[in-house]
Amino acid sequence: MILFEANYSKKIGLPGYSSHQFSVSLKTELADVGQVQTESSRLYALLQQSVDSNIKQVGFLPGEAKTNGNGQNGHPHSVRPAEETWKCSPAQKELILKITDEHKLDKTQVDQLALDRFGKGVKALNKLEASGLIDELLVQTGQSQPRTGRFSKAGGR
Repeated sequence: MILFEANYSKKIGLPGYSSHQFSVSLKTELADVGQVQTESSRLYALLQQSVDSNIKQVGFLPGEAKTNGNGQNGHPHSVRPAEETWKCSPAQKELILKITDEHKLDKTQVDQLALDRFGKGVKALNKLEASGLIDELLVQTGQSQPRTGRFSKAGGR
């Protein structure tokens, strides 16, 4: 008998410098060394599917609204919403909001543009991605030429 152990683990970064991790391990016995490759592939797929389906449950995040049951006169304190967290710089956040407001852009469409270009919503963009989104918004609103045209020599078109 051959003892075979498989483990699959995934760690995901979350807002507020948080992360969570989930791992699944299992042991089984194999009768023949020739089964290792087939069983390894089968178990990897099974464990990956299990971890991926369970890790979607984010759970508690630091900075989420909390309640305190020890308020004055026995009344709980009011729930305060968590501050809006953006990954880009404060200046980039302000510029994105300014362009969106000044040009009356649909915030859902701006968020969809970020999803299409970078695979994440506007608030989750890092500084480099936010810069790319800002460039795209400036082009769409007629405030800038596309990057490919910005640096071409005069008369070189």
